[in-house]
Amino acid sequence: MTSDDIENATESSRLTSVFCGMTFGTPLVLLSGCVGFGEEYTRIQGFSNRDVGAVCLKGTTGEARAGNSPHRVYETPGGMLNAIGLQNPGVDAVVRQILPGLDFSETRFIANVSGSSIEEYIEVTRRFDDSPIDAIEINISCPNVKEGGVAFGNDPAMSARVVEACRKVTDKPLITKLSPNQTDIAVNARGCIEAGSDAFAVINTLMGMAVDIETRRPVIGNDQGGLSGPAIKPVALLKVHQVYQVCREHAIPIIGQGGVASAEDALEFIIAGASAVGLGTALFYDPLICRKINHGIERYLLRHGVETVSDLVGSLTLNRGRPFQCGC
Repeated sequence: MTSDDIENATESSRLTSVFCGMTFGTPLVLLSGCVGFGEEYTRIQGFSNRDVGAVCLKGTTGEARAGNSPHRVYETPGGMLNAIGLQNPGVDAVVRQILPGLDFSETRFIANVSGSSIEEYIEVTRRFDDSPIDAIEINISCPNVKEGGVAFGNDPAMSARVVEACRKVTDKPLITKLSPNQTDIAVNARGCIEAGSDAFAVINTLMGMAVDIETRRPVIGNDQGGLSGPAIKPVALLKVHQVYQVCREHAIPIIGQGGVASAEDALEFIIAGASAVGLGTALFYDPLICRKINHGIERYLLRHGVETVSDLVGSLTLNRGRPFQCGC
């Protein structure tokens, strides 16, 4: 196999897969909040579905939100803290003004539903159900204002309630975005499957903080923010592996995400159990990284004689009978 053969192979169906009934041209998914409402990235010259399998739109709430006070973003060693605060124009503006401007023949578009109450999740999901959006991602890391600010995603019972409520108002594929900031992510995943989740995005950001030593105050205006980037990859990989143990029983696909910055990173997530791989922080310093990652995955498949990327999903072989509960 020559280098030209490998380069041209990205035009084939080797990277194509089916995710919740949707055909993804590649396993790469652009994550919510990193490419606005899609048009910020899809207008890049040469963009096509051979680069990106799907795009997750920015988190959307019932009413418009201005977001948090600055600073909202802060670079950390090996990653980035962000606390945007779900700034968005509200679901009506997204459905009426933004979605008509997207080219749904280019790639798949996934809405991201956020809310501070069950009722808000229902309202936003119902609006997206009556739209051309391909699927709906449920962001259950939002705080439940009616329960004292406890995040829906950190409580399995609350998570299941959100999924069940959204399931009742849409027939579109539901992807539940799981938080790593909880005791047992596999227990939460099982409850969400029983409540009607069709897929998972694993993981959302880890909570973190940065301190300005001169002012002795948090750098982030919201005091704390979500940590993303290469620093969280080992945590994200373990969580994908743990959720996959539940998902494979039900043929539930996973978008693995958290610190992906190379083809090698993406392959680790796929081997651990992810059917698709999310890209976020890496896009901020290399907006054209998708094509590089796709080429790297393609070369790996050809080198190892693997027919399609789907054949690699969950192919991890553990060194021991089962993983320990700690790193001892």
